[in-house]
Amino acid sequence: MQSGKLIMAVGALIFLGGLIWYFFGDKLHWIGRLPGDIRIERDNFRFYFPITTMVVVSLLVSLIMIIIRKVL
Repeated sequence: MQSGKLIMAVGALIFLGGLIWYFFGDKLHWIGRLPGDIRIERDNFRFYFPITTMVVVSLLVSLIMIIIRKVL
């Protein structure tokens, strides 16, 4: 695969993600609050580790990259 096509595809995906976030950001409040995300809040301490969200995003990005490689 040519690196130029891959860079253009990744750029298009980033642009598309930005458009989705801009227009539908108020409806995506559940991102980062999935079951399995670790959240500890105390008086002077906050700890947040969105492990489930990271796994879901990783799977989506992997699937998108597989589709791009097959198409290009």
